[in-house]
Amino acid sequence: MRFRSLFLATLLVAAFVYVTSVARWSPFHFGGAPSGPIWSGPDVTHSAGLGTDETNNIEVYHASHTAVVNITSTVYRRNWFLEITPQQGTGSGFLVDDTGRILTNNHVVAGAEELEITLTDQSKYKARVLARDAANDVALIQISPRKKLPFLRLGDSDPLQVGQKVLAIGNPFGLEGTLTTGVISSLGRSLRDESGRTLENMVQTDAAINPGNSGGPLLDSHGNVIGINTAIYGPGSNIGIGFALPINRAKLMLNEYAARGKFAPPRLGVSVMYVAGEVAEALELPSEGGLLIVRVDGDSPAEKAGLHGATHTVVVGMYQIEVGGDLILNVDGRAVESRDALTRALSRHRPGETMDLTVFRNGRTVKVSVRLGEGSATL
Repeated sequence: MRFRSLFLATLLVAAFVYVTSVARWSPFHFGGAPSGPIWSGPDVTHSAGLGTDETNNIEVYHASHTAVVNITSTVYRRNWFLEITPQQGTGSGFLVDDTGRILTNNHVVAGAEELEITLTDQSKYKARVLARDAANDVALIQISPRKKLPFLRLGDSDPLQVGQKVLAIGNPFGLEGTLTTGVISSLGRSLRDESGRTLENMVQTDAAINPGNSGGPLLDSHGNVIGINTAIYGPGSNIGIGFALPINRAKLMLNEYAARGKFAPPRLGVSVMYVAGEVAEALELPSEGGLLIVRVDGDSPAEKAGLHGATHTVVVGMYQIEVGGDLILNVDGRAVESRDALTRALSRHRPGETMDLTVFRNGRTVKVSVRLGEGSATL
């Protein structure tokens, strides 16, 4: 009997030890939460394994982000009390050499009386504008650093493909050094900027671009700059549709600045008005329309090429229209289909190059070649 009682006591003790130790049950947690951790995980902690794409993102970021800068532009305006107050805007840019030259968007620096550049080590420098290409919304600015700086390599934007991976680095909403990734969503997009100018052949991406990203680099998986982040679709912040200027368009300005020490946009020397449809027919012009030359500037490339401006004014409906000048039907082999066709064509040229026009004059078409000059105006 004593043996049986001893056996039962031993069995009860063993059961209690199992329940309280192995099963982690406590007699002091009746109806409550179980003791111990409420999450599960591996018994042995291992370092997180990184995928190939993650490793590439990390490598590109570490190799590139120190060459991306924050740009603060200051404009002085009068308030309601006629007091002069500073207004600041922010954007991004990136170093293209170790002497402090920076590429960014023209709209980031346009109108600024002061430009301050902040590097990733938080050092600050004043900057000056070296060259700007308003038609392509790109600008080159310069700081005078106290040491050689890291810079980015410029890639080739011509062979880009839809679906290709891209990375954007910038300072959205002032959050410096922000990396976003995505793909090229489309190529050859056209959109209007805030001034109404059309930006052609833009790269569309779903990499998140927000206010403050403007002027920052769009990189390929090798860390080469293939675009300059320029705009987002619609107002406000990112909705997955952003646009970047192909870097080869910026190279045109860089090459001319390197060769001549300056950059000037090409100039034709005309003022034009777009007419088409019923208005064109009322003026006895081809119904497909074109750009009607209103004025030809004196001693301009247009005047030297023999282009004609308006000779008199007529009223069509509620509009006064200056007529008698040439109607530009075609520019460099492309039909004129909008009022900014000439502006877009000029953005593809440099001073000294030839632009080929087809114009309607006195009831017939005439071919005219114009050797472009240079000037501050886009026409």
